[in-house]
Amino acid sequence: MLWTPDGWTPKAVAVDIDGTITDKNKKIHLGAIVALRRLEDAGIPVILSTGNVRAITYGLWRFIGATGPMVCENGGVVWHPEWGEPILRADGARAKDAANMLAERLELDADGITTNAWRESEWCLFPNEDLEAITKLMSASEFSDLSVVKTGFAIHLMEPQLSKAQGLEVALKRMGIEAHEVLAIGDAPNDISMFEYVGHSVAVGGCFDELAEVADVISPYPHGDTFAPMVDFILMKESD
Repeated sequence: MLWTPDGWTPKAVAVDIDGTITDKNKKIHLGAIVALRRLEDAGIPVILSTGNVRAITYGLWRFIGATGPMVCENGGVVWHPEWGEPILRADGARAKDAANMLAERLELDADGITTNAWRESEWCLFPNEDLEAITKLMSASEFSDLSVVKTGFAIHLMEPQLSKAQGLEVALKRMGIEAHEVLAIGDAPNDISMFEYVGHSVAVGGCFDELAEVADVISPYPHGDTFAPMVDFILMKESD
């Protein structure tokens, strides 16, 4: 299987976390972690690009041994420990206000998912809330400019300038790497902007249909099972 184009090896790999480097039970896939370490050992930095919060992403970043920046909260927070303070691209206040409005009108839980306790730029509702009702009410409210994106783990409410692509752009400028030199791997609709931005993209098996439509390659392997054969292919090409 041709995981990447002939004659092309990524200078960095941007990888989603939840649903991508996890297994079918949404637990960290150990084989995926081993594969990411192999990329790092080969001098290809791993950029964790996720809808998850900085605190959780940083813990995983450390234990993986990643060296690339972290793009958290769908591009709302971009950070590397060597930079000091994170780059915050929104403050999340209006997203939280929108959640409170939705709670009043739809009787949903405005507190949302557990990781909201650490969110810095957006707000997340439980994924089983009524997406159609939320989108309709948001579009008719003072928060109509906010984005509403559902993944397998949450419904994200965020400012319109937030996307993984825009966050990744900030990270790549700090690294001195061009977007066309980057490989992205993901599973959900919040990865679409990143796939459209980078040079090449791989959607893991079991991904959302919306992401499969824009992916350059769709893995025949589910979720984290994608990484071992994909990295074998990349590193074999690099050694040729």
